[in-house]
Amino acid sequence: WRLSKTEQADLVWTTLFVRNTPLSEATRGVIHVLKTFDLDPLSPDLREAREFFRTQDIEEQIDRVIDVSCVSDVVMTNDPFDPEEQRVWESGVEIDPRFHAALRMDRLLNDWTNTVEKLMSQGYGVTTDARGKTASEARRFLDKWIARMNPLYMAVSLPDDFQYPDQDVRDRIIRDVVLTTSREHRLPFALMIGVRRSVNPALRLAGDGAGRADVRAVERICAENPDVNFLVTMLSRENQHDLCVAARKFANLMPFGCWWFLNNHSIVSEITRERLELLGPSFIPQHSDARVLEQLLYKWAHARSVIAESLYESYERLLTDGRRVTRVEIERDVARLFAGNFKQSVGMTEYPLEQVTV
Repeated sequence: WRLSKTEQADLVWTTLFVRNTPLSEATRGVIHVLKTFDLDPLSPDLREAREFFRTQDIEEQIDRVIDVSCVSDVVMTNDPFDPEEQRVWESGVEIDPRFHAALRMDRLLNDWTNTVEKLMSQGYGVTTDARGKTASEARRFLDKWIARMNPLYMAVSLPDDFQYPDQDVRDRIIRDVVLTTSREHRLPFALMIGVRRSVNPALRLAGDGAGRADVRAVERICAENPDVNFLVTMLSRENQHDLCVAARKFANLMPFGCWWFLNNHSIVSEITRERLELLGPSFIPQHSDARVLEQLLYKWAHARSVIAESLYESYERLLTDGRRVTRVEIERDVARLFAGNFKQSVGMTEYPLEQVTV
């Protein structure tokens, strides 16, 4: 950690791309990005890549990446408790219409002890036990940021031991603040469940792991709140079947993506096939989960390839069973999986999915 960012990057490149063959999904992604920009993936160092990115115009680079990725809209992760983000939003900067906000609840739900101090410093009458006027004051805070950001949904990353209902502060805030706000503003609530924070603290932000969660918590929150739409992704491979079964039981539950450690060809393939077999085309197969803009280039290219293979096999089996599939039906299914299901879930479209075209 004493190395500079440049030195760290040089060490990573030498270790993962020069001394070793880049076979992992993450390293293959870097190779894909380099080739997209006609950069040499066999280069012994990063000088060529650094010079290329140093000379790019930011606006032109955004346009190019979005165009090559065949992406129409990008949903951001926006933390209203982050001072840097607050300054950007409060500056009145004009937001590119292709970029949409998602209101992150992580600090509100996972770090209340520190968050309550931030809210109090901004004049909100909240308490450490989340009682009294805390719920109404926290909702007032969210109302302010919803008006400012116009988010498509609220979202939170939750640990593998998440339970609902529970007897802790998080449970009270979910019930009295987040779900109430979701109803009032008609905003879906996205649950990303299964992270184990800092399993190796020495790795800092890279030290998180994955754990199997309890899908019954998802079932209970969906059952208690039929008027709230939930987008759910789970980090453990072992949770995927139970999540699919739950989605068959609750109309307000939409499984989405292959998150984080699941974003590997073999696992995305397995999960997509399982979802098609249990849910048909009524799910969101992937989300980029990109921390860097250029990750869109490889994540969507890789995802489309895997999803296409899975759809092909499903259509082939349907044909074997005696039912042909038309081009119109295939286009409809693809449009639903890559755009329609998400847009309808978050209120970006009001027309029936049958009318979504590519």
